[in-house]
This record gives sequence, structure tokens and C-alpha cells, in this order.
Amino acid sequence: MRLLPPALCASPGPARRGGVTPGLSVKAPMEMWSTSSTEQFYRIPEGKGPHSVGCTDLMTENAVEGSFLRLYYPACDATDIEEARWIPDKEYYQGLSDFLNLYRVVGERLFHYYVGSVTCPAKSNAAFKPGEKYPLLVFSHGLGAFRTIYSAICIEMASQGFIVAAVEHRDESASATYYCKRRSVSESQEETTPTMEKEWIYYRKLKTGEEERCLRHKQVQQRAQECIKALNLILKISSGEEVTNVLHSNFDWNSLKDSVDTSRIAVMGHSFGGATVIESLSKEMRFRCGIALDVWMLPVGEDIYQNSIQQPLLFINSEKFQWAENILKIKKLISNDTNKKMITIKGSVHQSFPDFTFVSGGIIARFFKLKGEIDPNEAIDISNHASLAFLQKHLSLKKDFDRWDPLVDGIGPNVIPGTNIDTSPADPE
Repeated sequence: MRLLPPALCASPGPARRGGVTPGLSVKAPMEMWSTSSTEQFYRIPEGKGPHSVGCTDLMTENAVEGSFLRLYYPACDATDIEEARWIPDKEYYQGLSDFLNLYRVVGERLFHYYVGSVTCPAKSNAAFKPGEKYPLLVFSHGLGAFRTIYSAICIEMASQGFIVAAVEHRDESASATYYCKRRSVSESQEETTPTMEKEWIYYRKLKTGEEERCLRHKQVQQRAQECIKALNLILKISSGEEVTNVLHSNFDWNSLKDSVDTSRIAVMGHSFGGATVIESLSKEMRFRCGIALDVWMLPVGEDIYQNSIQQPLLFINSEKFQWAENILKIKKLISNDTNKKMITIKGSVHQSFPDFTFVSGGIIARFFKLKGEIDPNEAIDISNHASLAFLQKHLSLKKDFDRWDPLVDGIGPNVIPGTNIDTSPADPE
């Protein structure tokens, strides 16, 4: 295969619990991010598996209808290659500012100051590690997020031998995203002017009087289609087909030929991305199982409950985010299917899954509820280990992830089976 070169949110109420505060790795001044009297270094955790991890970005043509994703993958050891930028464009700062209701000029300066030089522990465009076929995991981000801010999860999965396609959704649920379009002839006459320019799409807020359920249901259907497009795109690349990447990159896409185990494909996501997992499973049987992290069920259509989901599904919830109505919808979907499980991580919050939890401290962490009572590294380890055990069972992997099987049943330190939420009917007055 050859790729051709081109010529933070407040806590929501019951109806608005899909918000996502994205994640960081940063050397941060103590006034904002730390309770310590000295400057501390906060960092996204590295993958704990046997593989080094690389990442690269891929965008296809066809403007907004095309695919956009960050690919994490097992890589050859490369100490001389720089780590990837965590937030690659200033427009993402602007989008985060809009999402958090900050003035753009203020938000952009703050984000640039605190995270402008942030990297994630994956080597940018590192050589792909050949020699075996890897299972494929498609990842869907939450509301107000984008493709790069669940790197702790994606890097861990890649280090354990998965190819991970982290989709950036263009349904106006991301803080910001973009597609590339060709400049007009008059605009690109100067030799120094690039022939392609970025067309940005920012987060769309609810309009006055607009019903959120209708908007989110429409968005989740688009999101599922984008996950399926990403799946098809990676399989095309693995099959050796020619695909055009409109982003400049020195990554050797030919090295991905015959790299994907097409019988072992799963989908994973957080919050709104968890709803996207459910929608994707209902539409695409090539996804053999799914993992929904602290899922927001509002976008899920009633047809999903009527037709059910055939594939195995793991719900990993935080202790502080869920509420009775949401849990009842999860239970309705699980029904009596023993291949569908729900666990809760004690002491965790909704933001225990994105990267921000690893680099925030002090005032910011308390204000935005970026940290729970549990250590962020322990919480993400529980989530990742349970996910890996679940994937081993339902993708028939020949690994040692089954050592974490008890976690899938909610057995172990700081994890419980089911939910901590009381869903029994209220006693009459």
C-alpha cells in the first residue's frame, strides 16, 4: 500500500452529563496546577506493555466527509525520534475556550502557556514494528474532546500489541477539528503559499429551545459512521490499497500492509464516545466487542434497546459521574446477557479517563473535578487492565491479559461489580 502525498467543562446536570474535559502532560507552574511550593513535572503515563509506541495522523480527502484519525501502533525502538505534540494546533485552544465558555484570547493564551510544549509518550512517525498481525481498536472521544487527548489509554493499548485508530469526529461535538481543502488558483499563485488550507469546525452549542436528545442522537449516528469509515480505511491500508493522506508525513504507510488481524476488531470510547460504541456495535458486526467508559446514554436511540446489541460489551464507570436514569438504561441494554458487564472504579470521576487528570493539581483539579479520590494512575490501570482482559476473552487473544479477569467481574482493590448508584424506586411520601 502507498499513501500519496498531497500536490475543560463544568459538571453537567442529569441531561448534560456527556461533557468531557480533555487531558494533558505538562511542566506547569505551581500557581495553577500544583499545590506544591515548587514546580512539578506532570506527565501522561507511558505504555506498560512490551512494545514501544509510535503515532501518526491520517486524513483522507473528500473534505468533511473523509476520515481523520490519530493512529497509535507498536513501533520499532527509536530513541532519536521526538515524542508527538499533544495538542498540535492553536485552534484547539480556541475550541476548548469556546467549550469552557472562556474568551478565546484568554483561553488561547492560558492553554498555550501551560500546555503549548506538551508531548505524549509516543514517538511521532516512528517506524511500524512488523512481524505479526495486530488486533485493531477504534477509539471514539467524548463531547468537547478530540483525537489526541486519550493518549494514556491509546498508548497503553498500542504497547500491549494493538493498532489503535483514535477518530476525530466532525459532527460538531469536538472542541475543534478541521479538514483540508485546496486553495483557489488566485490564492495559491505564489510559490510560498501552500496548496492546501485548513477549514476549521468548532463545537456547536445547543440553540435556544433546541432539544438536546435530538441533536445528540443525530450526532451519534454520524459518529458511528465515522468509526466504521476509520475501520474501512485501516483495513484498506492493511490490504495494500492506495490511500491519499492529505497531511504531510514521513511515515511509511507501506509498512502497514498485512498488519491487521481482520478477525480481531473492537471499538472503545468515553462518555459520548461510549454511546458511539453502542451505536457502532449495532451497525457493524465486524466490531466483535465494545468497551464503553463512563458512558452517556442520552444519545442512544430507542431502536437500540428494541433490537439489542449482539456483541459483548463492557461498561467501566466512574463512581462520581453516573446517575439513576443513565444506569437504568445501561441495565436495560445489558439485560441478562452474561457477555455484557458493568463495573465501577471506586474514587474515580468522569475525568479519570482523559489525559488532563495526569497533569492537573491543586486549584485547577478541584475546580474542574479532574481528579477523584483515587490516584489517577491507579484508576487508569484498573480501566486498562479490565479492558485488556475483556478484549482477550472476546477477541480470542493469546496473551496473558486473563490475569486481570477478576476486574471484569468487579473483583479487586478499588473496583466493584455493577454500580454504586441506587436505582430502586423512591419510597412514597
